[in-house]
Amino acid sequence: MSIQVTQKAAIHIQRSLDKEGGVGLRFGVRTVGCSGLSYTFERASEIAADEEVFESENVKLLVKKSDLVFLDGSILDFERKGLNELFKVENPKAAATCGCGESFTIDENN
Repeated sequence: MSIQVTQKAAIHIQRSLDKEGGVGLRFGVRTVGCSGLSYTFERASEIAADEEVFESENVKLLVKKSDLVFLDGSILDFERKGLNELFKVENPKAAATCGCGESFTIDENN
């Protein structure tokens, strides 16, 4: 199992942790949207017992073990477009993304 963070994402995560505190970024999925699943991101103040910790580019990503089936192999990047800032996920398990880009479906064979 692996999840990676690009240097741009790591810089953004570390700046946020330096400003607001915390041990890392909690990265997960929730059921929602027109395609079924959506990514979630939140600052984590502690590591829960049901989470795996992935270290990449000197930052920690915390992922619930139950979410790993959807996120394994993903690469987390960070992008600025004009005034918008957002995390972008390159997920090899995602089969399709909805038109609005907020949700995705999983390739059951992957």
